[in-house]
Amino acid sequence: MLGYLVHRILIMIPTLIAISLVIFVIIHLPPGDYFSTYIAELQSQGETANLAKIAFLKAQYGFDKPLWQQYLYWAFGLLHGDMGYSFLYDLPVNAVVGDRLLLTFVVSFTTIIFTYIVAFPIGVYSATHQYSISDYMLTFLGFLGLATPSFLLALVLLYLANVYFGISVGGLMDPIYVDQPWNWAKVLSVFAHVWIPVVVIGTAGTAGMIRRLRANLLDELQKQYVVTARAKGLHPFKVLVKYPLRLSLNPFISDIGSLLPQVISGAAIVSVVMSLPTTGPMMLEALRSQDMFLAGSFLMFMAFLTVIGVFLSDLALAALDPRIRLQTGPAQ
Repeated sequence: MLGYLVHRILIMIPTLIAISLVIFVIIHLPPGDYFSTYIAELQSQGETANLAKIAFLKAQYGFDKPLWQQYLYWAFGLLHGDMGYSFLYDLPVNAVVGDRLLLTFVVSFTTIIFTYIVAFPIGVYSATHQYSISDYMLTFLGFLGLATPSFLLALVLLYLANVYFGISVGGLMDPIYVDQPWNWAKVLSVFAHVWIPVVVIGTAGTAGMIRRLRANLLDELQKQYVVTARAKGLHPFKVLVKYPLRLSLNPFISDIGSLLPQVISGAAIVSVVMSLPTTGPMMLEALRSQDMFLAGSFLMFMAFLTVIGVFLSDLALAALDPRIRLQTGPAQ
């Protein structure tokens, strides 16, 4: 086990280095940089840019150096906890992502909990009551949830709330708390507003999780060891929990690798539609304006969470499923 852990950790290091190179190259693929885009926008508005200030910023942050030196400057900054400077917001990246990162974590973590709490009992019930009326109804709702884009559901809810109730369900807090310091009233306002985005964002994930759990559990329930256990007179609940349900949880565990980066990225399109102050819209704007430090820090942090999530999911799968063997080489 120790050898496996060391092997996986050593693999993670070159993986993150390779990902950082890919991120850096992709961000620099469009022609120009943030400064050229900024100058072009000012000229289109009939304004003039402070070229002296732009030249100073380029020299200070290494934009006047070759690309390989720019990459080393960015990578070593990340290693020391310095995510650089956001030219778009004219602030250090650490200061820009502060509250947005916290609100994104609240929305995404609540969505994950909502997905598991709803999907787990429905998936088990649907599999154990196959071809019943309730199974057909739940299956229909699952297909409806998978087929409905999250941003479309958000638009429908915004329209219905405004037309029939005269209220706005956008945002994550009452307007009076925006840009105000955190207190208990602001926290309660966030938790009062978070449920609509959670339902919108979590609908598709919940429906997909239900379908996968139902399919896996049905496959396990039809295997010979389950038939044998039933023939021996074991209680149906014990037969279900002992092995079939345990082995059917594999997709839940393997999803950890994709759930962790979602805690940071959030649902960007839904956030734009519902005016949520999360990191998703900020990341899209950083990529559009080629704000290298802000966009690169977001993408690199998401890649780091993905690598960590896959590592944790592999360990959990090995503990959950006895058929999985921890070995770094071919089976002996």
